[in-house]
Amino acid sequence: MTFGMVNPHMYYLNKVMSSLFVDTALPDDERSSFRSIRTITDFWKFMEGPLLEGLYWDSWYNNQQLYSVRNSSRIYYENILLGVPRVRQLRVRNNTCRIYSAFQPLIHDCYGKYTTENEDLSDFGLKKSKEWKYSSPPANAPWHWGFVGVYRDGGYIFTLSKSKSKAKTKLADLRLNSWITRGTRVVFIDFSLYNANINLFCIVRLVAEFPATGGLLTSWQFYSVKLLRYVTHYDYFIASCEIIFCVFLFVFITQELRKMNEFKSAYFKSVWNWLELLLLALCFLAVSFYAYCNMQNFLLLGRLLKNTESYPNFYFLAYWHIYYNNIIAITIFFAWIKIFKFISFNETMSQLSSTLSRCMKDIVGFAIMFFIIFSAYAQLGFLVFGSQVDDFSTFQNSIFAQFRIVLGDFNFAGIQQANWILGPIYFITFIFFVFFVLLNMFLAIINDTYSEVKADYSIGRRPDFELGKIIKKSYFNVLEKLRLKKAQDNEDKKIRKTPGDLTQQARKEGFNESEIHEAEQMRAWKERLEKKYYSTEIQDDYQPVTQQEFRELFLYAVELEKELHYISLKLNQMMRKLQ
Repeated sequence: MTFGMVNPHMYYLNKVMSSLFVDTALPDDERSSFRSIRTITDFWKFMEGPLLEGLYWDSWYNNQQLYSVRNSSRIYYENILLGVPRVRQLRVRNNTCRIYSAFQPLIHDCYGKYTTENEDLSDFGLKKSKEWKYSSPPANAPWHWGFVGVYRDGGYIFTLSKSKSKAKTKLADLRLNSWITRGTRVVFIDFSLYNANINLFCIVRLVAEFPATGGLLTSWQFYSVKLLRYVTHYDYFIASCEIIFCVFLFVFITQELRKMNEFKSAYFKSVWNWLELLLLALCFLAVSFYAYCNMQNFLLLGRLLKNTESYPNFYFLAYWHIYYNNIIAITIFFAWIKIFKFISFNETMSQLSSTLSRCMKDIVGFAIMFFIIFSAYAQLGFLVFGSQVDDFSTFQNSIFAQFRIVLGDFNFAGIQQANWILGPIYFITFIFFVFFVLLNMFLAIINDTYSEVKADYSIGRRPDFELGKIIKKSYFNVLEKLRLKKAQDNEDKKIRKTPGDLTQQARKEGFNESEIHEAEQMRAWKERLEKKYYSTEIQDDYQPVTQQEFRELFLYAVELEKELHYISLKLNQMMRKLQ
């Protein structure tokens, strides 16, 4: 069911769109593209050049409001443009930042970074058409997370014409009248394509951010989604799998509720039960997302396709489909992790799981020490190299850069160039303490614990194989139902004797009261120790021994040694009499 919603053609469709709109060179500059533009002039060159060339074809296709996209050498008939593209910008007001008093006579304009409080909502420029007037965002529109800000919908919006010449004239008019000014903080270019050959929609968003520092940062999003889900026979097979999945989900939820009612608070003491609850919650969330996405498709898709004169906002549909895909991915990940619950039938796998569970406390203690040192180096790298090296430009980037250094991917030349004294010192000490010391300590903890587990397994201290026990229990249940075997509980009752019965039998056989008392004490010790250290109900075979328990074990061993010595003397006496 998870692979039914993923199409391998999604990657290739995104790659084609990326090469067409992101990597196509600007006019009169073969070295620049949307990926590398850094000025407003280059941005307008892209708008009037590669963007229009990619979106429009000079001829109509079957006299419909659908356009094929092309690059400099090939026309892509397969992808058709839905509706018309939309361009919108968000702005900030003047005097949204504080100027130091000494510079106030020199600086009269100040445009801060984008926030909802600093956003400009007033008309500007020519003020005669829609692109110069502010449009409020819809209530349910998703926000966009950019490089230097989080942007909401709405703003100053215009749509391109269905004619290439009119669209080019429109863009030239906006460029000449300074539609992009110092107050502009971001420009979004949104449009949607459809490929009927593979039944995929490609929702494209090109973003140009104008940070308060100056310059221009570009980013892009290509979402290939399958909005028309049930077209082929395979799609209907996937639909049947989805129905079966919902039935199983209902059955599993019922089973877990019964277990919770039966075991009460003991149910929550098992990690596997918590994992089961997490899986059920994720599955229920995935079903809810699926129902919501299909409902939105049904309500919006027909309406968006019907009106070809305006911009169809497929980004909203793609946004929720991407979230649904993420939920499915997390669910299937934990479903695979759940397999570890059933791999105890294999001794090697059981040893691995026992090793991890036994050394968990040591790993947690080591992790605290590791991240203290790791965070100290990350803060050092951010403060020393943050203004010079991109990998250390933020504290988060510093953390990721250090993980890359551990894996062997680093830019030593950039670090050394940023600070030729502290750079090498930082690099050498980080490699020594983190790579050579801490990582080897981590491996030593794992190796030492694994050796202990193998030693325990070699002397017989191993957990029962859970899957084998389940299969054996199911086999005996079937035999009992077929009346081929008597119930095990009845046989155990016949064999099992109470302590009182054993005491009476010992008196009949001539044992005195002191010997019977010592035997009962030893039996009580044996039962208590076996229950703690060799019980089949305990999943973790490692149990720490307290000082009191060690004393009891020592006394138990002494008593066993006395009994062994007593039995040896009795045996020697019997052998002499026989001789």
